[in-house]
Amino acid sequence: MEILGTGANILLVLIGFGLLIAIHEFGHFAAAKWAGVRVDGFAIGMGPVILAFRKGVGIRFGSTESIVHERSGKRTIQLSESELKQFNIGETEYSLRALPLGGFVRMLGQDDLDPAATSSDPRSYTRIAVWKRMIIVSAGVTCNIVLAIAMFVVAFMIGVRFEAPIVGAVLPADPAAKAGIQAGDRVIAIDGAPVSTFADLQIAAAMGKSNEALHMTIERPSGRDTKTIHFDVTPQHSEVAGMMSIGIAPAASTRLTTDSEAVPFLYNVLRRAGFWNHAPDGMTANHLWGINQPSLSGPNLTTPDRATFNKSFRGATLLTVNGNQATTYTALDDASLKSLGQPIETRWTFGDGSESDIGVNCVPVWQILEYTNKPPKALIDFEQGFLGMAPLVRIGHVPETSAANGVLMDDDVVLRAGDIAGPRQMEFRLAVQEHAGKTINLRILRDGKEIDCAPIVGRDGKLGVEIGSAWEIPLIARPFSVVGPPPGIPTAVAELNLMPLTRIDAVNGQSIGNWNDLFRVVRGALTKQPNIDQLSIKTTPPTPSAIPEERMIHLDSSARDSLAKMRWRPAIGPEWFMPAEVVLTAGGDPLRAVGMGFTETRKMVLTTYLTLDRLFRGTVAVSQLRGPVGIVHIGTRIADRGMTYLVFFLAMISVNLAVINFLPIPIADGGLMVFLIYEKLRGKPPSPSFQSGAMLAGLILVGVLFAVTFYNDVMRLVN
Repeated sequence: MEILGTGANILLVLIGFGLLIAIHEFGHFAAAKWAGVRVDGFAIGMGPVILAFRKGVGIRFGSTESIVHERSGKRTIQLSESELKQFNIGETEYSLRALPLGGFVRMLGQDDLDPAATSSDPRSYTRIAVWKRMIIVSAGVTCNIVLAIAMFVVAFMIGVRFEAPIVGAVLPADPAAKAGIQAGDRVIAIDGAPVSTFADLQIAAAMGKSNEALHMTIERPSGRDTKTIHFDVTPQHSEVAGMMSIGIAPAASTRLTTDSEAVPFLYNVLRRAGFWNHAPDGMTANHLWGINQPSLSGPNLTTPDRATFNKSFRGATLLTVNGNQATTYTALDDASLKSLGQPIETRWTFGDGSESDIGVNCVPVWQILEYTNKPPKALIDFEQGFLGMAPLVRIGHVPETSAANGVLMDDDVVLRAGDIAGPRQMEFRLAVQEHAGKTINLRILRDGKEIDCAPIVGRDGKLGVEIGSAWEIPLIARPFSVVGPPPGIPTAVAELNLMPLTRIDAVNGQSIGNWNDLFRVVRGALTKQPNIDQLSIKTTPPTPSAIPEERMIHLDSSARDSLAKMRWRPAIGPEWFMPAEVVLTAGGDPLRAVGMGFTETRKMVLTTYLTLDRLFRGTVAVSQLRGPVGIVHIGTRIADRGMTYLVFFLAMISVNLAVINFLPIPIADGGLMVFLIYEKLRGKPPSPSFQSGAMLAGLILVGVLFAVTFYNDVMRLVN
């Protein structure tokens, strides 16, 4: 498992962080020298000294203090200026320390942890004017802001690729879907502010206030033209994201994802989409997954092993759809609307330079069955299904790193979880959560056989496996009697009292081999008779010696309208493609780059303050905060995308470092500035005891914050 990234990327990110810290501390150092303050130490990092330099001593492993003591019999800070000259010793030690978590400038007469330790020396920090000390304290954040602007200018001069502000997937039952936003919409403004990237859109939603709508201006393609539409969308808190969201994903390009965390799961996704004409057991992939139409895959596309797959299919690109050039995923999605469920003719190019024609299977866009009463711990509040029936849970992919590896296998179907027969997805997830740190008894269907097993659930309440839906077998999970907001609306199958694990045998006399057949038959009946008010369904209960039963499903106008809106979609969704991108660039114009740098810096400053505000309001979860480990993890992944992205990322961190450092927290630069303002107004500094207490409180606060973010980072990586 890749925990942080490659060693080279980690080194790059750490060097970048070191640069940010060095610039920050250099600001304090340069200002102190300008103000005439004697500086005893300039350190990058915390903890033990690895390497140090002092004028007159040179470079040494470890601190230079021992050599100074040998020459003079005193510590450096105890030596007068004449003694420093006498023993040829520089007043400042420049050191690199073991822990890359910060840095400091040690000035004569200034000790954050001991405010009473002042000095009467005329070059002491406490002896100079308050306004000069204010400049010293604020110089670090000023340098970080200047550095951020410079880095943004460099990035924009080269050009940085971002996710385009185009809507891809719209999550059912979320605010965007309810407002009428559709895939393919381009967001051009939110509350009058222009939107340049998809991140701008996400930030606007995350920073939104509860029950306060965002006024969104979008451009929607309409034939060869576009039309401008306005929407009012009220963000809601997403338990999965841990912040406010409107429920959309970025639009996808035609290139398959290269994300190292997603590629292992992509293998089975492409297999189910019909990318190979033979499954590992020799059965045709289409037969295995219940698609009756022949595959368009060429004979050269046999199912590869995972090693071959990772090499050849990483970054594979969709070239054409039905003979027409494809520029975004939308071309594949549009073709599915006209497919009538038939495979879509496509052509792809792969990592090894080869090209092949592939028939991409289509699957239905299923109905959203919204829970009327959602359990408090549930992360989702709906299931995908049909007429009140939902499929069983399928185990999509079991990573080698999962504790369930060797117990569960890819494509296992869950028949029972604990005491729940035919659990829906939400019920299965909750059952697993309740067994955190213990085993959970499961009955699964594997290769036509029922097997009992007991995988170990992680302490986080997860199995560490991909969870999907078993659309390929016509068995149902526990059906819904009502759906929708309280009190709920009865479903079409509510009167049938179907049992979990019931098998659907036929609809209107036509045999059903999988859920796609069910969709195809019902849609066919609606096409022939739009006002049809009932369907016959033959089912077999999951009881010994059960006899098939044929009954009627009654359809009212609401049920018919809901069924009529259902459509086909590609079996491989947009989430498995790289996002559509837009390039932000100054076009080689330095002045424009400077302007963009200032604009981006200002935006980042405001966003950081808004994030802190939303943390206190509770609309952004503490779990979303990143500490050093999490930032390094993100940085290494960004470094994979190129040096320009890394420069932009470090510029963002530099802004955040400046803002956080200048918050009025004791021990931070902002806290010191508050003390100086108090001293300027009152004519004397706060009492040493008050400063000591405040500094201790600040240390505790920073320590708790570090512990929380470190825990979040580690759990995020482990999960």
